[in-house]
Amino acid sequence: MKRTLFVLGFIVGLGSTCFSQTDTLVYALGSITSAATKEPVSARISYQSLPYGSKIGFASGSSFNFPLFDNEKYSIVVEAAGYAPAKYILDPAEADANRKVVRNIELALPNSAARTAEETHTVGKVMRLDDLNFDAGRSIIAASSYSELDEVATMLKKNPRMVIQLEGHTDTRGNANANLKLSEERVLAVKKYLVTKGANKNRVKTKAFGGSQPLSMEDTEAAHSLNRRVEVRILEN
Repeated sequence: MKRTLFVLGFIVGLGSTCFSQTDTLVYALGSITSAATKEPVSARISYQSLPYGSKIGFASGSSFNFPLFDNEKYSIVVEAAGYAPAKYILDPAEADANRKVVRNIELALPNSAARTAEETHTVGKVMRLDDLNFDAGRSIIAASSYSELDEVATMLKKNPRMVIQLEGHTDTRGNANANLKLSEERVLAVKKYLVTKGANKNRVKTKAFGGSQPLSMEDTEAAHSLNRRVEVRILEN
């Protein structure tokens, strides 16, 4: 009889603790997709608290959702066949108003496969135009960008069936509508340049995202610079 009472008492106490923690817990969640195709990828997910790994967990699938106990930072490792492993740090301090740290993870091809994709221009591949620059807050292309854009025009000429999509991104600062408009104007400016270099306008699509898809949420100039970008996505080839 004493043993039964002890077990019941333990369960009641545990339940009370869980309810209390649930009210204040921060959760980490996100999706796992292919960086090349943006399609979901089923992966093996492992995570542990930092710095000592006193709390660990494992999961599988194309998404994750787990609590960050005791307001500790966690490391998460995502592995899937055919992709390079990805590792991130999840910080409760970055939680939104709903106590959620959202980190959508894109898995890239391993280095050898990435080189092959670069050479064969695999459909779905995304290439960042690292040397593309604009005047601040405007859509005027800097002259220093021409050589890289000329390479894109040459790529289109060498691959007559290729269709690309220019995707424009700004950083997250400022007005969202203004950022969307600016990113649209910039990709249209790039398309216009490519057409003047002989590209078929019907094979150059454009899409603007504004600041809705940042690569980094850090409030640093380096992060803002990283987020301001135009990418070339291969749609057909």
